[in-house]
Formats: sequence, C-alpha cells, structure tokens
Amino acid sequence: MEFSLNERYRHKIKTAKDLAEILGKPPRKDKVVMCHGVFDVVHPGHIRHLLYAKNKAPVLIASLTGDNHIDKGIYRPHIPQELRAFNLSAYEFVDYVIIDPNATPLEHLEIIKPDIFAKGYEYSSSSDQGSRTRDEIKIVGSYGGEVIFTPGDVVFSSSTIINASPPRIPIEKFTSLISRFGITFRDLRSALEGLKGTSIHVVGDTIIDTYTECTMFGGQTKTPTLSVHFESESNFIGGAGIVAEHLRATGANVKLTSVVGEDILGEFTSKRLRHSGIEANLIVDKNRPTVKKNAIVVGGYRLLKIDTVDNRSISDDILSRIIYEVQNSKECEAIIFSDFRHGIFNKRTIPSLINAIPKKAFKVADSQVASRWGNILEFKNFDLITPNEREARFSLGDQDSGIRPLASRLFDECQTKLLILKLSDRGILTCLNKNHESLDSFFVMDSFVNRLIDPVGAGDALLAYATLSMVTTKNPVISSIIGNLAAACACEHDGNQAVAPIEIQNKLDFIQKIIES
Repeated sequence: MEFSLNERYRHKIKTAKDLAEILGKPPRKDKVVMCHGVFDVVHPGHIRHLLYAKNKAPVLIASLTGDNHIDKGIYRPHIPQELRAFNLSAYEFVDYVIIDPNATPLEHLEIIKPDIFAKGYEYSSSSDQGSRTRDEIKIVGSYGGEVIFTPGDVVFSSSTIINASPPRIPIEKFTSLISRFGITFRDLRSALEGLKGTSIHVVGDTIIDTYTECTMFGGQTKTPTLSVHFESESNFIGGAGIVAEHLRATGANVKLTSVVGEDILGEFTSKRLRHSGIEANLIVDKNRPTVKKNAIVVGGYRLLKIDTVDNRSISDDILSRIIYEVQNSKECEAIIFSDFRHGIFNKRTIPSLINAIPKKAFKVADSQVASRWGNILEFKNFDLITPNEREARFSLGDQDSGIRPLASRLFDECQTKLLILKLSDRGILTCLNKNHESLDSFFVMDSFVNRLIDPVGAGDALLAYATLSMVTTKNPVISSIIGNLAAACACEHDGNQAVAPIEIQNKLDFIQKIIES
C-alpha cells in the first residue's frame, strides 16, 4: 500500500543496457529521442523541453545525471536520483527514464544510440558549444543520429529556483530510501527492539554541560558590559558520558572509561553514571578539573559560554590505565572513541589506544572540533566514523567541494568501512563503500526534528544508536536511519538527556502514518 504509486511507474526506470535490448539498434520502426539533464526540480522549462522532444519521435527517454556527478552547489542535488527518476517517470509522455552513473551521457549515447538527442536552447549557438557538446554531436553523428536544440521560448534556471527556496521533502526521501534498499517499518522496529543486551565500551572525554538561566537587566552606562540576573543552574552529563547514557537507555551493557578531576563535578559525574546503570571507570586526575562548559542563557539565547578545561595530554600513568581497560574489553562487541580533545586523545596517545582495541571489536570513532583541534583522519581503518561537515572539511583542508565528493574523499583517506556524515539541520549523508562511481555508494536522509529545542548533543545520540544498530543488524541503512531519528529526538530535549527507544518508535509511527495516509 505505501509504495503503490512508486510501483505504478517503476517499470519505466531502466538501465542503458536494458533499453538497448528493448529498443534494438537503429534503424528502428519507432524513432527514439533522448534528453539528458539534472532535473533536480522539474520546472516549466523542463516540461517544454521534454514535450518538444516527444513531438520529434514516438519514444522519449529522459536521462538524468547521477547524484555523485552533480556539482552545481555544495548540497546539490536536493532531490536524490531515485526520486528524480520517479518524478520523470510519472509524466505520461515520458516513456523511459535512466539514471546515468557517468559524468557525461557519452557512454549511454553509444549504448542506446537514440535517433535524436535533444539538447537545450542554451547549447544551440556554436560559440556556446563546449567540448562536451561537440563530443556528443560527434558520437550521435557516428551512427547516423541527429542532435537537435529545443526552442528558447520558455527558459528557467533550476539553480535560481532551488537557491531561492531549497525543496524539503523528508517523507518522500525516506519512502524512496527504504524502498530502494528493501527495508520495512517492521525491520526498523525489530532493530530497535534488538539493541538491548549489547555490550559496549566507550572511551573518551566526559564533559559537564551547565546551563545557567538568567534574565537581562541591561547594560552598564560606563562600560559596554551586559548585566544579567541569575535564575537557576542545571548540570547535564555531556561528551563521552552522554554517549554512554544514550547506549544505556536502550538496555545495552555499557562501560565508560574517562578522566575527571578531584572535585564536586567529578563526584557528580560518578553518581549520575552509576545511577544510570553504567559501569563508570572514572580515572581521577588531581592535576586537572572535570571539564565544564557553562552556557549563560538569557531568554532562550546562549549569551556566552564559559569553559573550565585543561587540554594538556594525560600523563603516561593515566594513558597506561586506559590502555589496560581497552585491552581487557574482549567481551565488548564495540569500542567507541569519543574524542573532544580534552586530554585523552592526541597524536601521542591515539596510536597506542588504537593498538589496544581487541581485534574482534567493532571500532567506532567520533572526533569533534567545535572549539578544539581534533582530526578524524587520525582514526583510520575504523568500522564507523561519524564526523560533521565542519569536521570533515577541517580534516581535509577543503572548504569548497560539494558534499558528496567531500564525503567520498574522507571515506577513502580514513579507510573506513562506513561513514555517516552529519549535516546539521540538513540530516545526514551515508557513504557505504569506496566505489563512489556506483549509484549505490551513498544516500542522503533529511532531519526529522519536529520541534527544535536544543541541537547540542544530537551527534552523540546518532553515534550511540548507529553503533548499536550496526553491531546488532550489520545493516548500514537501518543503522543510519535509527541514528538519524535518534539525533532528531535529542534535538527535541532541553539539555543533554538520554534518548529512549520509545521516542524513536514514536518517530517511526509518525512517519509511517504520513506515508500510509
């Protein structure tokens, strides 16, 4: 029921080899015309272009550029290739649709050999015909075909339309995603239920996130100083600590190895984690404070953040104790390195910590650079990494590339098995394998935040739930979906609070209800 419309038109979507067999070689009884483009948002100019082409031949093929070769904007395409193909197939006058995995349509032109290749009016002037167009004309002419250019009476710029109002279609993308990989809501619910009982060891920097609520008095008259009135203060476990709490909320068996100071916040951390049922192996360092990040909040706005930190590397003695704990995690199914660069992880310690990981453990790393100098590239050959876009660009020294080539390059340089790239309110991009030219090498999923309250810590929820799901299901698509929904749930909490599976279940119920309505 939920995919009936999709199935109604799916028969039109073919591969180039399929069409070569179906249509045969020219000369044909019924001529074939082919159009090629991105079709990120189908607008009146596209319709005019396609209809003009259809009038030239009985059979119309709409060819679209695959996601990995679209570079007209950092986040383009906004509509993934499966949905773009479905959109075109829904038009009655379009007979077939193909997704081209290549950078240009040259290979497909040679395979299909359309009688006519229709290009847009903007390519009709000989002075505007670049090397690509000349190559297309050469190939089509080699087998006796013809290249035509559609009239320019209706012209729209897709980029202008998209940049003015980027499309947001999370439900449609979700439907396309689970249909593409053959995943059902039953699969997702079963995966959620199967998380309990898994054994996970988290190693990393624990942080106390403090929210100091104030009201505004105003400014001083003699100096440019804001004056606020203290109302209340709340402490939340953050960093590696909240990753452990997210894991524990599923019923997993969780061990946390971290470093705290000999202070009140260190005691608070210990009591809080043990109350949650976490095996808290907290190493006390008398020479540093427990990391605290205090946000001064006025009227819902973070006016100022005050960090109490000592980012010096841990001592050799503490490093040895952490290494010992990691080495003796042989019963744990996964090891998570939650790196906030507050002393545990650095160039001196990381190699030893990685070497200590038991061979059979699922290895996960998250290295954050919000205000520090962490680098996800220092965690190579891990099973899963979950950086955000800023961290990816920082590690690669790349501020210009589109999001897909950025993810592909990071995947390769980290030599990871699975990359979930966090895109803030845009959702996630998952890179599945190193065959980046393949149409199945990655996918995108929008965020499902219904009511944004506090985005801080969303990545920690994703890290926890994606890790558990990978350990239990071995399915990167299911793991990405559950992790992304967990991140959305975390954004709907005030402060760092553990996300419970029932919250993700409610998200799934909400999505399924919309799809099936």
